[in-house]
Amino acid sequence: MTAVSALVVAHNEEARLRACLEKLTFADEIVVVLDKCTDGTKAIAAEFTDRLVEGSWDLEGPRRNTGIAACAGPWVLEIDADEHVTPDLAAEIRRTVAESAWDWHELPVDNFIGGRLVRHGWGGSFGKSAYPGLFRKGVKTWGPQRVHPALTWADGARKGPRLAHPVLHYVDRDISDMVRRLDAYSTAKARDLRDAGETWGSTASNVRRLVSRFWKCYVSRKGYREGGYGLLIALFAGLYPLLSHLKATLERE
Repeated sequence: MTAVSALVVAHNEEARLRACLEKLTFADEIVVVLDKCTDGTKAIAAEFTDRLVEGSWDLEGPRRNTGIAACAGPWVLEIDADEHVTPDLAAEIRRTVAESAWDWHELPVDNFIGGRLVRHGWGGSFGKSAYPGLFRKGVKTWGPQRVHPALTWADGARKGPRLAHPVLHYVDRDISDMVRRLDAYSTAKARDLRDAGETWGSTASNVRRLVSRFWKCYVSRKGYREGGYGLLIALFAGLYPLLSHLKATLERE
């Protein structure tokens, strides 16, 4: 039986996909979901696997659920195209799926901006220091949102210890990428809010949230140790809910 399925969901990722898939060959199978791909993503994926799922999804959650359903293994490893699994992490994943009595595990994340490792300050929906990326098939379901979909866990699903070795996440190439990501995230969140008939509170409450999120990322999570990058991460984490609220309130599709 297939022990672990590595799942990658991709949209026009020809520039980054090969480096990601090269580091997933330790898995028993690789499943790649191709979402509205118009570049060379499919050809690159086909060099590594014949488990390709093609389609068109407007929402992040359903396309990830489609990929999970296509996995044959009892364990699923979710990896994005801008993430790399190191040999140490690969070995730890193999040990975990062979021995674990738990249903899901978080993977720690080392985030890079350009070539610089930025360890501190991530959070507030603008970055992740860990995520539940290794789980038994059937215990995890993504919600119907465009950005940061909610997670639902099967009844009785048990969280195990966080793994020790990190995923390498090449999250942004430069500051301009950070700005573009903030704009894209807040636009998608605003669409989710409009669909739900919400605005994420008042403008005043989101200004307060800006301050509290900035403090949490910059001070509590020690973003100040990262210099200017830590300042930007904290600022963008605070701006994300305010921009989403304003776009949901002032703009239309």
